This record gives sequence, structure tokens and C-alpha cells, in this order.
Amino acid sequence: MSDDPLHTRLCDILGSELPIVCFTHCREVAVAATRAGCFAVLGEALRSMEEIERDIGWVRDRIGSNFGIDLVLPARAPRDATPEEIYAEIPAEHLAFAEDIEARFDVPAPTNEVVLRKWGGNNQKIARAQIDMVLESGVPVIATGLGAPDFLFDEARARGVKMIALVGATRQALAQAERGADMIVAQGYDAAGHTGGVGTFSIVPEIAAALPEVPVIAAGGITTGRHLAASLCLGAAGVWTGTLWLTSEESDVDPIVKERILAADGDETTRSASISGKTMRVLRCPWTEVWDAEGAPDLLKSPYQMLLTSRYLQGANDARRPDLMTEAVGQGVHFVRDERPVAAIAASMADQARDVLGRFRAR
Repeated sequence: MSDDPLHTRLCDILGSELPIVCFTHCREVAVAATRAGCFAVLGEALRSMEEIERDIGWVRDRIGSNFGIDLVLPARAPRDATPEEIYAEIPAEHLAFAEDIEARFDVPAPTNEVVLRKWGGNNQKIARAQIDMVLESGVPVIATGLGAPDFLFDEARARGVKMIALVGATRQALAQAERGADMIVAQGYDAAGHTGGVGTFSIVPEIAAALPEVPVIAAGGITTGRHLAASLCLGAAGVWTGTLWLTSEESDVDPIVKERILAADGDETTRSASISGKTMRVLRCPWTEVWDAEGAPDLLKSPYQMLLTSRYLQGANDARRPDLMTEAVGQGVHFVRDERPVAAIAASMADQARDVLGRFRAR
């Protein structure tokens, strides 16, 4: 058995040096994180079929096959409607409210393709095509949040693909373990992106106690080695990190958004359903502020709210307006204060965690 306090069973399962899962939408970050000893999971839910195939091949050419793919697969998405057909079903009241926000804050019309129209959560047909592409690619790990169809677990098991399920409540963790999830990400309230309402310090030990045989990966506000050490003490086998990598040198996040992230504190994020129809932690922006204020229409369910939001987000990004732009960012953002190489970020987190755990062991 290794004497390294950071060598956990998650390292053995994933074949990584460190119990750090790097979630990223950037393939350059995924490659750099793998080379730094982490296990990379590449978010591909916003990619077309051709882009998914391209990204998997690009990453595999550089680091081999030991990485994962993340897909977002809402169980209640329409079966096969096009984004245009779904958009046409949005109530007139909501369209008018969105147009009023755009007018009030002088949001320009998009000048590029609206990326969210390609989201795998828009309909089950797109989601199935993405699943088939990833399964056929031979990627050894698939991660999914917001639910996943039963056939994905069945086909993954048949192919020897490991499944990581992201959950925000213990009941969800139990259900996903019953379906055959190999690992559970216990995602706390303070996490970036879609997340539940229980804090990381509460949900991690709760799920770890409920599922002692399943490796639990802590997520939510984890941006330092102290967070990593604390997660292991709570019963986690490792950590799931996302915000940490957004401002890395390799990251393709817009430099304007990088500047916002580097200057942000946790209270400059908000947990809002106004982006996608499901609670999601992002940097505050006019869209979230107005939709979450009193008097706004009731938020639509996913994917209707996501498609309604798509025009605002694309217009803000295309115009490079920092006052309008947002990003999925967790409350641990306070500790993300400089732009460094991915390898330096991983090494710093590991060194600090070893130091903390070593000092406690010495006592």
C-alpha cells in the first residue's frame, strides 16, 4: 500500500496519480491535467457529433485513452423536436420578458452560431446520438448529471465502461448506485453549474456513509489543497474540480470572463434556474438578476428556459460585454487569483493537501 496520503482507491480505479478529477470543456486543459497526474473529464454536451469525434481523437492522440467524457442528459427532454420547434412553444409572456431584458441592457443580437442550440439536453434524439458516439469511441469513463437513460448504464456495463453519476442529494446517490454507477460525485450547494441545495460539508459525509462500497467524489467549492484534504477526511475518495481550471493558461475561456473570475468572490455567484430551468451556480449577470427578481414570470423547465436564454448569452459573448457575460463558477472562486499552467495548479493543490494531512498525522 502506498504511503502517499493522496493515493486513494479512486486513483486505482481511474489509473491516475492524484485523486483529483479535472472537469473541463477545454481539450487542452484535459490533456495538461492528465499529464499532471489528474483524471480529466471532458464536457461535450454542447458539441455536435463531428466535434465530439474530433475532440476524442485529438485528446487520445496526445494522452491515450485514459480520460472521461461528460454528457448532460435531462430525462424529461422532448423526444425529437428541433431547437426551433421547442423555441416556438415558449409562451409569448416569456419571450416578451426576455426581449425587455435585451432592450433594457442593450444586449446586441448574436453574430455567431448560437452554441446552446446544440446542447444534448435539447432532445432525446440528440442525447442518444451523443451517447452512441461516446460508447463507440471506446472512452473508458462516462460522467453524467441531471439524470441519464437506463440504456446508458446497461450499454456501459456491457462494454466495460465505468459510469460516474453527479448527484445533489443522498436519495439520488442511492438511486444511481442501484442503477450501477461505479462512482458518485456528491455535489454541494457551493458547486459551479447545476447543483442541489445541500452544502458540500454535509452532503459528502452523508453519501459516503450511505454508500461505503462506492467511491464518493466530493464537489463544490474545492479550489485548494486544504479543500482536498478536508474532502478525504469527510470520507471522499477524491475531488471533482471545475472552477479551478477556468483561468489556467491552457484554458480557452474568453479572456474577459477570465478577468471576471480572477476578481470574483463567492458571493458574486448566484444559484439560479434562470439559465437552464434547473438550479445552476453562475457569476451574477443582468439575466439572472432580472429573472430572479419579484414580478418575473415563472421560470420554464429545461430545455425551454435554456433555449430562451441562448440568445442573450450568445449576444453578450459575441459583443464581448463583460457587464452582460457570465460563466458557471463555484463559491470557491475566491482562491482562484492568478493565471497559471494546469501542471502548477495541480502540483500546488497536491502539495498543500499532503502538507495539511502530514501535519495532522504528525500530531
